[in-house]
Amino acid sequence: MTEATETQTPIALDAELLTEQLQREDALLRGHFRLSSGLHSDTYVQCARFLRRPELAAPAAAALAGQIQAAGLQPDVVVGPAMGGVVIGYELARQLGVPGIFTERDADGQMTLRRGFTIEPGERVVIAEDVVTTGKSTLEVAKVLREMGAEVLAVASLIDRTGGKGGLDFPHFALLQVQAATFAPESCPLCAAGVPVVKPGSRPEKAF
Repeated sequence: MTEATETQTPIALDAELLTEQLQREDALLRGHFRLSSGLHSDTYVQCARFLRRPELAAPAAAALAGQIQAAGLQPDVVVGPAMGGVVIGYELARQLGVPGIFTERDADGQMTLRRGFTIEPGERVVIAEDVVTTGKSTLEVAKVLREMGAEVLAVASLIDRTGGKGGLDFPHFALLQVQAATFAPESCPLCAAGVPVVKPGSRPEKAF
């Protein structure tokens, strides 16, 4: 009964409730983490744990769709870069009533469209992400789409970790702003305080 109530509640419109949902799903963690970049942080976000729950993903995407529509934007397609943008991109596309496709990296590590996906010149695109941290991958996707002649209207994400420093040249719609400190391992105050470090995530660490 509780789950049915949550399904009908636009949880993502309430930042406090969304934070609670993320934390309950272990999708937003506070502590001492070693990131894939080798940096240390006091915060770790893993939205896949949130998005695995359709009753949470659907209202979150609906809230993002509402922001996009309220801004008067009418995309023709939603593009969610693999892997983080695939689920939220699909659900956002469903909410907007448009196709949802995704980019992925080729053998050379370059972001591209595969699997027969295409973008026609002049098509209006919204990029979907689970989390935007530096904006680098979002801009990489935007470059690919623009080279195909698409018009990038905006990026929509569950979480914005950029702190306003993403360097995006198009609007960014997000449901939650998350502030996270990062440190070089040799100057990490959490290490100095003796707090054990955890390595979450799925990508191999870079050497540092």
